[in-house]
Amino acid sequence: MSSAPFNSADFRRACGLFATGVAVLTTRAADGAPHGITINSFTSLSLVPPLAMVAIARNCTFIEHFESSGFFAVNILREEQVDLSIRFAQLPEGRFNGLRWAPAKTGSPILEEVLGWIDCVTEEVIGVGDHRVLIGRVTGVHTGHGRPLLFFRGRYARLDETV
Repeated sequence: MSSAPFNSADFRRACGLFATGVAVLTTRAADGAPHGITINSFTSLSLVPPLAMVAIARNCTFIEHFESSGFFAVNILREEQVDLSIRFAQLPEGRFNGLRWAPAKTGSPILEEVLGWIDCVTEEVIGVGDHRVLIGRVTGVHTGHGRPLLFFRGRYARLDETV
């Protein structure tokens, strides 16, 4: 086992070995405009009470909307929805143009035909490193059918088989 020095690129490669799901995190601004970003840093934090945790880079263009709205939804993507992941990661404006969505109980946009969604009211926002961590109390969930979109070694991946 090596204890050689490492840099941020080494750390990123090591983290890339942990396969993650891909989701679109959504909220709405004070004027009602929908906002969303692609994420893979999401986890369930607690079952009792039901809490979810997401991390957003501090330099994210829309971070103020997520922090000030008081709510967010995690839209879990299907393996066929790579285009949605890219859209919400790369488009600077108009991410919701032409997309069908409906508001959840909190008002967070729920994208049509996602694998599942988790609607949350923000309980706490914590600054850690180069990210802001949002902890949300879960107010609603939906589970659909299909297979998840995955991210592994810096690339999209598909689940080959469930064991």
